[in-house]
Amino acid sequence: MAGRIGSTLQSNPAITCMKFLLTIFNIIFWLSGVAILMLGIWMKLQLYMYMELTTVYFDAAPYVLIGIGSAIILFGSFGCLCTMKGHGRLLYLFVIILLLVFVVELATAVCTYIYRAKVESGFANGLYEAMHSYGEVQVKHIAVDGLQTGLKCCGKDSYKDWYNISWEKPGLVEDMVPKSCCKEKDNPKCDRSGTEDIYSEGCFSKLALFMKSNFTMIGGIAVGFAFLQLLGAMLTCCLARNINKARYEQVD
Repeated sequence: MAGRIGSTLQSNPAITCMKFLLTIFNIIFWLSGVAILMLGIWMKLQLYMYMELTTVYFDAAPYVLIGIGSAIILFGSFGCLCTMKGHGRLLYLFVIILLLVFVVELATAVCTYIYRAKVESGFANGLYEAMHSYGEVQVKHIAVDGLQTGLKCCGKDSYKDWYNISWEKPGLVEDMVPKSCCKEKDNPKCDRSGTEDIYSEGCFSKLALFMKSNFTMIGGIAVGFAFLQLLGAMLTCCLARNINKARYEQVD
């Protein structure tokens, strides 16, 4: 009896079509988990340097993305198993998982949007504090140098900001900027020879734009993947319902 029912389910065109579509979804779902995992790792390895310069940094943010990505990879594998087995209860369990992932990703997108609004003020204060502790606090020192080198900028609003800050200057030279402001780092006099040899544009505007664009990207990805889960939940429900219906019709 079980073999005959299984054979009937396999030959049902509607079920076969939905299994095919759900398999494609599960592959995309699994790949979205990989993408979110890589995004979290990138945020931890690449953005951490800049986030050291803000007063509103949420340290756990990269780990949240890494956790969500890892969970989606696991759930995507489970979804493939559910689709292949074609068991109604497993499929409905997968629907619940998809809805939970939808809620988590949507909440992540909302939090990212809210956090993005605080980025500008956080960096305005954090960058000011980091520049005033330059040469004293190693973490801030490295972060400021990395920022100025990476974004090709100097100071908060302009290179002249360094002239008004008391920091450790070799030989106590006035009107001097850190080496990270130099366009050519091997030029021994670039830090005090004039604006043609240093980055004259301030870092704040560049940094705020860089972070806002990245948080917009993260939020957009989260929203897109969140609504993808709704589509997957609908497909899974349809498949489960058709499988149960075919079983009952075969038994009758």
